Amino acid sequence: MKLLFISMIALSAALPAAAQDSNSYIDDRSDGAAVVRSLYNAIARQEYARAYGYFGDRKPQGDYQSFVAGYQNTADVQVRTGTVTPEGAAGSTYEPVPVAVRSVDKAGKEQIFAGCYLTRIASPTAQEPPFVPLHIESAELEAVKGSWEDAIPKVCHIPS
Repeated sequence: MKLLFISMIALSAALPAAAQDSNSYIDDRSDGAAVVRSLYNAIARQEYARAYGYFGDRKPQGDYQSFVAGYQNTADVQVRTGTVTPEGAAGSTYEPVPVAVRSVDKAGKEQIFAGCYLTRIASPTAQEPPFVPLHIESAELEAVKGSWEDAIPKVCHIPS
């Protein structure tokens, strides 16, 4: 069973990110990479409330209006995810997700970002209602030069 899980992670890392298909609604919290792809699917579809909802208690950009404003000039966004290595700690499972993001603004200018998302879920068997699903705990991305295909970091770790 463990081998199958690892193989599925490797397979999902090799597949093109489904978030590129902005016509299809994708909401998948089955693993960290799937959550990140779902985030960018929501952004591509301009479903900002759904995108914002993938984050845990520490929301990006401070508040929802600032989050939405950050994407007002975005015409297209795509994400590629790298190899995810789940790590357990203190009753939670963390999944650091290496990513490369390609963003195109309304004027056609392309930007490439690379970095890591950290996803987390508290042990589902130990949770009481309301259940808190796998979510994005934090993100660290920066603009990079070079190709989108080569921008994915080789590995991401849980911050100390």
